[in-house]
Amino acid sequence: MFTLSEENYLKAIYHLESDSKKGISTNAIAKSLETKASSVTDMIKKLSEKEVVLYKKYQGVTLTEFGKKTAANIVRKHRLWEVFLVEKLNFSWDEVHDVAEQLEHIKSPKLINELDALLGFPTHDPHGDPIPDKEGNVNTVDKILLSTLNKEESGVCVGVNDSSSEFLRFLDKKKITLGKKITVLEKEDFDDSLSIEIDGEKLSISKKIANNLYLKK
Repeated sequence: MFTLSEENYLKAIYHLESDSKKGISTNAIAKSLETKASSVTDMIKKLSEKEVVLYKKYQGVTLTEFGKKTAANIVRKHRLWEVFLVEKLNFSWDEVHDVAEQLEHIKSPKLINELDALLGFPTHDPHGDPIPDKEGNVNTVDKILLSTLNKEESGVCVGVNDSSSEFLRFLDKKKITLGKKITVLEKEDFDDSLSIEIDGEKLSISKKIANNLYLKK
């Protein structure tokens, strides 16, 4: 069994590892969790004793196979709860993260398996992120950032790089949602801002926005 704090550390390392092939530094973990590096060092010692992480000086922290499966299970619960909140309780996609952060720590495997079945075994959460299966396996989708597209190229929106409430509310305001086809009409050389088309409507967006939208071509 793991404490709530330990689970949060495992999940943070899991997400950081997905973006890096190297070991994760204690500073990167501290930044992700908005805590002190000294606190991270203490927690890594505890997690090492539970055989879920390995720490090597100058090489950083990595999850063991047991650690990966444990962390993936926490992520699985989080994303299933997000689907439940949106599909069954009519939450909007910008409201679910904080609630799912609390629900992900429920320990009952039976509850989560029944939840998965109730939802029809979803493969992705409301933000387009893949949901790990019971064994911790993840089916990833080939996706690219909107910012990498050139003029007259298009793709279907399949996810977001920034899942903050502020960004998701902005997308709602601009009617940019998952499943929408986005076509690049113009790309400015000066600042890489884009003129795009969605559902026949033209829209200008910044490079920052384009760097936070994933498309499947």
